[in-house]
Amino acid sequence: MSQLLHVHPVNPERRLIRQAAEVLRGGGLIVYPTDSCYALGFHIGDKAPIREIRRIRKTDKAHNFTLVCRDLTDISNYAKVDNWHYRMLKAHTPGPYTFILKASRSVPRRLQHEKRKTIGIRVPDHPVPQALLEEMGEPFMSSSLILPGDDLPMTDPEEMAVRLKNDVALVLASGSCGIEPTTVVDMTGEFPVVLREGKGAVDDFS
Repeated sequence: MSQLLHVHPVNPERRLIRQAAEVLRGGGLIVYPTDSCYALGFHIGDKAPIREIRRIRKTDKAHNFTLVCRDLTDISNYAKVDNWHYRMLKAHTPGPYTFILKASRSVPRRLQHEKRKTIGIRVPDHPVPQALLEEMGEPFMSSSLILPGDDLPMTDPEEMAVRLKNDVALVLASGSCGIEPTTVVDMTGEFPVVLREGKGAVDDFS
């Protein structure tokens, strides 16, 4: 049965954030708010949540998981970042963007795109995941909460706790985050390419 915790969207309670961090460290799958929509989160070192997310969302091995980072320092540890990458990332982080970059050797193969060896990178502009990242002291993995048969991400934490009651350990409820997923930008080539238009401006990437 999923536990539902209501956390303040601007000043998240430290004890609740600590509780969520303990669930992540223990290998549990959580639902958490972001600056675009709610998402599924899990510890970077655990294998079981990957299988669970693929089962819940009915995705295949080509699905790109996203590494949620606190700032650019974290990003450089897990992705290969050139000068133009850094300038682009600095201009758009934190924010509702997912950047596809070549994964560094620090990223386990199971978290990379199976053929392209890439990883999605994200720095959310939302107090709750930022507080969670600070408490964890390291990035965690993520996937948008869009269930099979749904056209849009889920918005109601109460509904999430019911529909995912046997699938996730914890739902961090923090009001409505909206229904637009992130804008996804592929930065593995010579120029950035927008793969998905979501929340966030895309004009700067053309």
